[in-house]
Amino acid sequence: MRIRAGTARELGRLQEIERAAGRCFRGIGMPEIADDEPPTRQCLREFAEAGGLWVATDRDGSRPVAYALTEPVDGCLHIEQLSVHPDRARRGIGRALLDHLAARAAAERTPALTLTTFTEVPWNAPYYARLGFRTLATHELGPGLREIRAREAAAGLDRRPRVCMRREAAAPTHADPLPPE
Repeated sequence: MRIRAGTARELGRLQEIERAAGRCFRGIGMPEIADDEPPTRQCLREFAEAGGLWVATDRDGSRPVAYALTEPVDGCLHIEQLSVHPDRARRGIGRALLDHLAARAAAERTPALTLTTFTEVPWNAPYYARLGFRTLATHELGPGLREIRAREAAAGLDRRPRVCMRREAAAPTHADPLPPE
């Protein structure tokens, strides 16, 4: 596996990954999430142009199997989306992407990673907690995270409990060196 910046030619593949990952929500009674459309190519292109699109690829580096969308929010590196193709799940790819992002954030003196997620989905908040994220109390939310939560609520995502989480940009959670970009 290799982690590197995503490119414009991969946007269709990233949408495929998102659709496949979304189908997992159907099995836990969240069809509205399973049926949600992936980010548009224009949205993905904007993240790429801003330096906030990261992909984990197959061994030869040619085909993405997972991706993350990131942007600065409240002085932290916010993970807007992290998706792993279900055919490649449970192999440490999501963890490797998060470790890569944390190492980049630390190198840029960004204090932490943040994200929003469902509390009751096993591969969401419980997973992130195992990887060093902690749930933020309401009084800890900056204006950017409050705005993100308001947009999520307006989009109907609050039908299920959601939280904001934070992980300090510190040492990776495993001993593997960062893959080359």
